[in-house]
Amino acid sequence: MVPGGYKRGRKNTIDEQLLTADAGQERQIGRKAQTSNITAAKAVADIVRTCLGPKAMLKMLLDPMGGITLTNDGHAILREIEVTHPAAKSMIELSRTQDEEIGDGTTTVIILAGEILAQTFPYVEKNIHPVVIIAALKDALAEALKVVEEISVPVDVNNEAAMKKLIAASIGTKYVSRWSEQMSSLALKAVKTVAVDINGKKEVDIKRYVRVEKIPGGEIEDSRVLDGVMINKDITHPKMRRRIESPRVVLLDCPLEYKKGESQTNIEISKEADWNRVLQLEEEQIKAQCEVLLSVKPDLIITEKGVSDLAQHYLLKGGCSVLRRMRKSDNNRISRVTGATIVNRIEDIKDSDVGTLCNLFEISKIGDEYYTFITGEDPQACTVLLRGPSKDILNEIERNLADAMAVARNVFFEPKLAPGGGATEMAVSVRLAEHAKTIEGVAQWPFKAVADAMEVIPRTLVQNCGGNAIRTLATLRAKQAEGFSTYGIDGDNGKVVDMKEYGVWEPAAIKLQSIKTAIESACLLLRVDDIVSGVRKKGE
Repeated sequence: MVPGGYKRGRKNTIDEQLLTADAGQERQIGRKAQTSNITAAKAVADIVRTCLGPKAMLKMLLDPMGGITLTNDGHAILREIEVTHPAAKSMIELSRTQDEEIGDGTTTVIILAGEILAQTFPYVEKNIHPVVIIAALKDALAEALKVVEEISVPVDVNNEAAMKKLIAASIGTKYVSRWSEQMSSLALKAVKTVAVDINGKKEVDIKRYVRVEKIPGGEIEDSRVLDGVMINKDITHPKMRRRIESPRVVLLDCPLEYKKGESQTNIEISKEADWNRVLQLEEEQIKAQCEVLLSVKPDLIITEKGVSDLAQHYLLKGGCSVLRRMRKSDNNRISRVTGATIVNRIEDIKDSDVGTLCNLFEISKIGDEYYTFITGEDPQACTVLLRGPSKDILNEIERNLADAMAVARNVFFEPKLAPGGGATEMAVSVRLAEHAKTIEGVAQWPFKAVADAMEVIPRTLVQNCGGNAIRTLATLRAKQAEGFSTYGIDGDNGKVVDMKEYGVWEPAAIKLQSIKTAIESACLLLRVDDIVSGVRKKGE
C-alpha cells in the first residue's frame, strides 16, 4: 500500500510541476509579444517626437519614385514609412484615423500612445495581468475626458478675430507659420464659403467642395480664395466666347457624340449610297441632340465626356461655349456654384436643370496654361489658389492648409476651446495623479502611469526648443497643482506661460480625440499576447 501511495503522490507532483511550467511558459510567450509590441510602438513615437511644437524639425522623405517630400506633419511622415511589425502598423493607422476624424493632432496622438505603453510596461513585467491594467486605463480615460471638458471654454464662431487666432495656433507649429495671418484668413474664408444649413443641420464638406489649385510662380502672398471654382480647362473651339456675364449653365454626364450600338455593332454595306446614309444618320442624331440642348437657351455647356467636332459646330452656331472631359468632382463643385442639375440623358433636360446663379464665366491665362473661372455671389463651393516658389513648398503649404481648414470645421461643429502648449495634458496629468491616490490596490499604478504619460507633451515641447525639461516641468506642475489650469509651455523659448495671455488655444475636439485614440490603442496592444504569422513560406 505504501509504495503505491508513494507512486501516486509522486505522479501528482510531476503533473503539478508540468502545469506550473506550462503556465510560466504561456506567461513568458504573452510577455514576449507585449514587450515586442511596446518596443515597436515606442520606435514609431520616437520617429515623430521631434515634429511637435513651433520649433519642430523637418523630415526629408524619399518616395520609391525618387521624389522628395519635406514636412513636419506627423501623418504625412508616417504615411510614407514602410514597416513590417504589426504593432507599428497599428500605430501608423492611429495617425490616419486622427487625420480623417479631426485633421490635426496626428503627432500628439502617436507620442501619447507610445508613452502610455512605455509607462505601463514595468507593470506588465511585474506580472500584473493586462486585463487589470486595461481596466485601470479605461477608468483613467473617463477621468481625463472629464478634466478636458471642465477646463474647456466656449467660443463664438462668428467672432472672426478669435477664430483666426485659433487657426493660427494650429498652424503655428507648421512650415507656413510665417504667413499664419494670411493662411488663417484663407482657411476661415474657405470653410465659411462651403458651410451650409440643410434642414437645420450644419454641413461643412471641405473634402468635396474645397479644391486647392497649386500654381508655381508668384509670391505666397498672392494666394487667395476664389468666390467659385477655377478649373484647368479651355474651351473646345477657338471661336467660342471666353467671357460671359450671368451665363445659363448646363451640366452633362453624357457624351455629345454619335451613339454607337449597345454591343459593338457590325454593318455590312453593299452600295456606296448606303455608306453616305450611315454618315447622314450620325449627323442627324448629333444635330437632334444639339437642338434639344439649344432649346433651353444655354450660354455654357460642360460635360464629363467627349464632344464631337460636329456637335461643337452646331453649338457654336447656337452661341454656346463648351467645356469637355470635366472631372466628376469638379462638376459637383460647379453644380453648387451655378445651381445647375447634372443631366444624365440629353432627352430628359428641363428648363429647371439650367443653372443661373453664377455671375461670370471667364477664361484667363496664368503662366503657360489657360484656366476657367466660374464665380458667383454665394457660391457654396470654392477654390483656394496657392502661389509659391516651388512645387515642394506648395505641397507642404497645401498639407498645412488642410489642417487649418479641419480645425476651423471642427470648431463650427463643437465651439469649445482647450488651452494649448501642453496645458491641457498637464492639467489632466495633475488631476489623474491626485485621483490615483484615492484608488486602492494594484489598479492605482496604471492610473499613475497615464498621469506620467500625459507629461510627455509639455516635456517634448521644452526639449524641442532646447530648454531644461526637468526644471520647467517642475515649475509647470506646481502652477497646475495650485489650480492654474491654463498654464502651459511657450514652444518658442521653453518658458512657462499663461495660455490666456499668450493666446494659444486648440479645439477641445482635438484634445478629446487624441486622448481617446491614444488610450484605446494602448489597451488594444496590451490585450495582444501572441503574434502569429499567417503567411506561408515558399516550399511548405
